[in-house]
Amino acid sequence: MIGNVERRCIDLGHYIVENNSTVRQAAAVFGVSKSTVHNDVTKRLSVINPLLCSEVKEVLERNKAERHIRGGNATKEKYIRLKSLD
Repeated sequence: MIGNVERRCIDLGHYIVENNSTVRQAAAVFGVSKSTVHNDVTKRLSVINPLLCSEVKEVLERNKAERHIRGGNATKEKYIRLKSLD
């Protein structure tokens, strides 16, 4: 079981870096919870593969910095769709 957890951490890390994905997107693809993804790529991955962990951290920090923009765009699109239905 331990080997599977380590493999999952590495796979999650590679997926996030290659696809610039969010924790939610990675969780959906791998079928695990957001908490599991977060713990795997921040705590466990730092012990298993520190270099990959630093790359993942950069992607997650960029996503965190941009999330207010994505949220605003989603709200804008929602109201544009609602207005077009009228």
